[in-house]
Amino acid sequence: MSEAQAHGTVEHYCGAAAIGVGTTPNAGPTLHYRDHQAEIHRVVVGDYENNVFVVRCRDTGDAVLIDAANEHDRLLELAKSLGVRQVLETHGHHDHIGAVTEMRNAGYSVHVGDEDAHMLPSYDQIIENDQVFEIGKLRLRSIKTPGHTDGSVSFDLMGSPVLFTGDTLFPGGPGATQYGGNFDTIIKTIDELMFSPFEASTIVMPGHGDDTTIGSESPSLQEWIDRGW
Repeated sequence: MSEAQAHGTVEHYCGAAAIGVGTTPNAGPTLHYRDHQAEIHRVVVGDYENNVFVVRCRDTGDAVLIDAANEHDRLLELAKSLGVRQVLETHGHHDHIGAVTEMRNAGYSVHVGDEDAHMLPSYDQIIENDQVFEIGKLRLRSIKTPGHTDGSVSFDLMGSPVLFTGDTLFPGGPGATQYGGNFDTIIKTIDELMFSPFEASTIVMPGHGDDTTIGSESPSLQEWIDRGW
C-alpha cells in the first residue's frame, strides 16, 4: 500500500481513483488532482497545448509552478491566486519557456537543469539531481531524466502517487528525440528511472496531453524499442 493510499484515496480528473477528501473552497476549474496533502492545478496554454501544473500544499497554501510555457498573463494570474513561490522547468524547449521572462520580471525565481540552462532567456537557479524542493509541507524531488534533451528533469511528488515527466514520457511512448535528443538515452531513462522504481499505480503527468500511469505504459517498452520511436 502506498503512503497516499494509507491516508485515504485520491481524487483525480480521469476517475482513476476516488477518495474522501473534502472539497477545497474556491478550488476553481483548474483543479486537476487532489489527495491528503496536495492539490494539483492544470492549465493548457499556447499553440503546442502545453500542460502547466501548479503543485500546492493543502496545509500551508504554498505552491510551485511547473513549466512557464506561454500565455504569461494567464500564468501570472494563476500564480498569484494559488500562492506560487517559484517556477521549475522540465526542460528548455521553446514551447515550455515562453513565459519565463515575464514570470521572473514579476518576482518568481526560475529553476532549470544545467544542460538546458543556455536555452532560457534567463534563469535563477540550476536544478541538481535528487534535489528536494520544499513547498510548504510538500516535498518535490527532482530526477534528471535525459533523452528528450540533455537537461530534462522530472519531478516526484513525494508521499503522493504522482510523477511529472515533462516531454520524457507520454501515453503511448517516449518524447521525441530528433530535435537534439537521443533515443537510446530516453529509453534507458524511462526504463531505469521511471518504470523500475515507481509503482504501477503512479500517475504520470506529462508536458502535453493526457495523464497516464506507469503500469499502463511499462508493458509497451519493448514495442517502443522495436519501432525506434
